[in-house]
Amino acid sequence: MSDRASDMVSHEDPGDAGYSDGRDIDTRIAELSGEASDQLIKTDQISKSKALVNRSAADEPTYYQQPLLKRSVWSIDIPLYYFCGGAAGAALALGAALQVRRDPELRDFSRHCHWIGIAGSSVGAVLLIHDLGKPSRFLNMMRVFRPTSPMNMGAWILGGGAPTAIATGLFINRGGFLGALGELTGFASGGFGSALAGYTGVVVSNSAIPVWQEARHWMPVLFMASSVASAGSLLDLLYEHRRASRISFAFGTIGRVAELVAANQVENSARNLPKVAAPFKNGPTSILWKASMVLGTASLIVSAVPGKSAKRRKVAGVLGVLGSLALRFAVHYISNASAEDARASFQHQRQRLPASAAVTRRSSAGSPAE
Repeated sequence: MSDRASDMVSHEDPGDAGYSDGRDIDTRIAELSGEASDQLIKTDQISKSKALVNRSAADEPTYYQQPLLKRSVWSIDIPLYYFCGGAAGAALALGAALQVRRDPELRDFSRHCHWIGIAGSSVGAVLLIHDLGKPSRFLNMMRVFRPTSPMNMGAWILGGGAPTAIATGLFINRGGFLGALGELTGFASGGFGSALAGYTGVVVSNSAIPVWQEARHWMPVLFMASSVASAGSLLDLLYEHRRASRISFAFGTIGRVAELVAANQVENSARNLPKVAAPFKNGPTSILWKASMVLGTASLIVSAVPGKSAKRRKVAGVLGVLGSLALRFAVHYISNASAEDARASFQHQRQRLPASAAVTRRSSAGSPAE
């Protein structure tokens, strides 16, 4: 290395010398370019990274005290998208199920379900595109059809769910060809809605985040249940009808019970490894997670109180909506906390070492070379 290069590569903080470009990159050594190069690192993230480097080593192994994973660059648009898309999907599925019964008294209720689906899927699409930065990125996701990619399939699900929901809302109660078209798109939107309600749980659990990898079998169930609970809560708030109230009560109650059960299973799955389960026990993420459980339980209790009361239904609906929102934000921030834990990834990966080592030993013992 030349003297000039040696002078350029130093251990001093590039930001302190005035050579940082705001992304923790020393411009004397390298420059970032390309479409993703405008993403800036927050100051608190840089400070946290430096603190990890300077921290004394503990008993658990790490990679020089540095996290192996980066926190997501997603904004709060994504947990809001989880909520809006999930509630919309569950409402569309319920609306399609009501169509099967062909009960004239429930046609208006079915229409309300479809309009909740229209609003939720449309708002969800706006939130997703806003987080992506520009509409062309969403369109680029649909240039391929890849069933093995949950995120690619999610783009197609959303791309099919919103238009079919809008067509259903416009045509379902008309006669003739348009009415038949509305019936057809209603069933199609129900199929897309069922997938929309739970696919985000598959996306989250398909990541390398240690906490969700441990709970990957229950995350889709949790997202689906939370979607049903939030849709039932919204229907309690927005629609008043005797028969419809019984249906939305049963629908929402099933979702609330399943949400609490799945959340408990998710947390129990993570407890297999203490460091992986840390976000459920410590810090702001634990408060947010517990708040979602408390709100969901309160919504279930209030809705189960005997007697008919519109005010009680609305209280249960508000608690259910807040609980589902808190859950989606808890998932988002727990993801970041788990990724930034320098020891969680090591503990999660090294639990598989004994088994793999045993397989290697058996393979070596039976090789012709030996």
